[in-house]
Amino acid sequence: MPVDLSLNPERTRASIVFAESPGNLLTVDLIRQLRAAVADVSDMPHLKLLTIEGAGDDFSFGASIPEHLPERIGEALAEAHALIVDLIDVPPPTAAIVRGRCLGGGFELALACDFILADARATFGLPEITLGVFPPAACVLLPRRAGAARATEAVLTGQPRGAAEWQDAGVVHVLDDSVEQWFDARFASKSAESLRHATRGVRFALREALHRDLPVLEQLYLRDLMSASDPVEGIRAFLEKRPPRWRDR
Repeated sequence: MPVDLSLNPERTRASIVFAESPGNLLTVDLIRQLRAAVADVSDMPHLKLLTIEGAGDDFSFGASIPEHLPERIGEALAEAHALIVDLIDVPPPTAAIVRGRCLGGGFELALACDFILADARATFGLPEITLGVFPPAACVLLPRRAGAARATEAVLTGQPRGAAEWQDAGVVHVLDDSVEQWFDARFASKSAESLRHATRGVRFALREALHRDLPVLEQLYLRDLMSASDPVEGIRAFLEKRPPRWRDR
């Protein structure tokens, strides 16, 4: 099963683990299954934390590149952004559990969570610019998580950074103990009802920005960017395993 949803005995912590070979690529089908799993936990009254984790050595390499060709990108981007909105809207606190590489759409998925709990060797990056495109959800989320300067560098250079650097930016928490210990120390004794309201409050500004700005950036991507030649060339070059031949238009 590509997406597995499990609960602890007290039903206070839910865990979503997703698997898609290679690299836990976020295909449209996988995203839909993730959305269904998030919806399944939305009304659980005792839930105090929802975690999302990629199976294996890496969290996610990001989006499925073939699904970003012009004939498929509209559906793929809409589904990916709907999952981001689902995570911002789901009532309990959320945490992405990250090992290995967390790239592109995978990083956007993690950024939509309230916490990113990472292995010290994890790396995070937004390589979309190397394909001639950009990450709309990260353009909304990352400046508000890390500040405009770090977000600008990440989006415009595509350079990955280690967990320690993102921890310095306040985006990532490098986890020394287990997720269970982390949960027990912070949430197990709290009221689930109070946590839901506090979570809604602390997300308020981010949620407002996401609902306002993400549709605008989605249209910038689909209507303006994908009408140019370079984004299509960048994606085709990646699929054909060759350097892109940019025309700057």
